Amino acid sequence: MTEVSLETLSGAAIAAVVEDLAQLRVRVFRDWPYLYEGSIEYERKYLVKYAGIETATVVVARADSTIVGASTALPLLRAEEELQAPFRRTGLDPAEFYYYGESVLLPEWRGRGTGVAFFTARETRARALGFRFGTFCGVVRAADHPARPAGYVPLDGFWGHRGYAKLPGVTASFSWRDVGDTEATSKPMEFWSKRL
Repeated sequence: MTEVSLETLSGAAIAAVVEDLAQLRVRVFRDWPYLYEGSIEYERKYLVKYAGIETATVVVARADSTIVGASTALPLLRAEEELQAPFRRTGLDPAEFYYYGESVLLPEWRGRGTGVAFFTARETRARALGFRFGTFCGVVRAADHPARPAGYVPLDGFWGHRGYAKLPGVTASFSWRDVGDTEATSKPMEFWSKRL
């Protein structure tokens, strides 16, 4: 069985993997719970900003030479204002947080410890950069949503086992077009955090 290898990239080195990551994000985020109808053009623009931030991190998972997963992170102060605002509203200093943008992994490569390794790599980088906390957010979908797969298990337990907990009152909303929809709709997002 092919092993998955990880490589942690920062700054300009990220530019070399933007195209592969854009395609990966569009593919993985089409699935539940995001149901994201993305475009390669948008993803390229979103990802290229990481290459311009020396303190940004992209952890790439490869099987042989093929990228099968990736995980991103950057200082919360370098993320969009919509991500920073919920922290300020609740009296938290965004400068203390390293923000984990996303982890995407093709389904056939899941269950091999790569998700845990993504968290470990981002936490290691955050500590090296002097951040006190790691944070990320996840979409909140209704339990009775018609697209929810039978037997779906939320990632809350996985995140909790990594030491992350929901940040009370720290929520945001983001809009995107769900697969099969013609208009973008707003989705609530909950933040999780861990002291590093």
